[in-house]
Amino acid sequence: MIKLGINSVLFKQFDFAAAAKQIALCGYDGVEIAAIEGMCEHLDLSRWKEQKNELQAIVQENGLAFLSTEVASLKEERLLPAFEAAAEIGIPIVNVGPGGKLGVEEDLRASIEALARMTERAASYGVTLCVKAHVGNAIYNIPTTLTAMQEITSQAFGIDMDPSHIHRAGENAEEALPAVLSRVKHIHIRDCKGREQGPGPIELQACGRGDIDLFGYCKAMVDGGYDGPVVVEVIGAGPGHSLAQVSIVAAESYGYLNACLKKLNAR
Repeated sequence: MIKLGINSVLFKQFDFAAAAKQIALCGYDGVEIAAIEGMCEHLDLSRWKEQKNELQAIVQENGLAFLSTEVASLKEERLLPAFEAAAEIGIPIVNVGPGGKLGVEEDLRASIEALARMTERAASYGVTLCVKAHVGNAIYNIPTTLTAMQEITSQAFGIDMDPSHIHRAGENAEEALPAVLSRVKHIHIRDCKGREQGPGPIELQACGRGDIDLFGYCKAMVDGGYDGPVVVEVIGAGPGHSLAQVSIVAAESYGYLNACLKKLNAR
């Protein structure tokens, strides 16, 4: 059965203990702990050994599981400690963005080469490295995702398929998913209005509020036999957002996705 989680970046103004408590109250099975430099570092890669016991205790106390961590960066100095931390803490998947610029062939080559190299290191720790197509980056749509899939054959490499980025790249995510599903090992999910560059305010990223056919996306997921984590990733929360506000976005997204997946007999 598909597990539902949420990225702790939505709760970046609060500590991980507060985030985990709200995530559990919303009904989620697990959490993607953010390790995004300059944005949210609930997992601090410079001192993860000090955090290890506390982080494990927090998820256990709240009946959650670590589903993944998002590092975002392809920098070796970030990913090597992330792989070690993931292996020691019990986090199966490390998620990154592709970097580079859209339409620049040299950037696409460099991104794929870096992903291949880092996948080898991830494999040595027993961890899976996943990348997602990202608006404006070298890998940004289905064709560029397929190029990466063709060139990186390791079982330790996977696709993190985020419908909002595919939608904003001008493709219909529910129609695009089957082409890459064989290598999808993680799904980031959120909604958005329109096909603008940014994802919009956090309230409109709540699943069910935007223009993406998320039920159709969930159906394509289930029809294709996907059984990995589905993780809500809402970005843009800031000091003006209360714990109640971000928790409402989390709860609304859980309710929508849980209903969709129950209808599809996937939960």
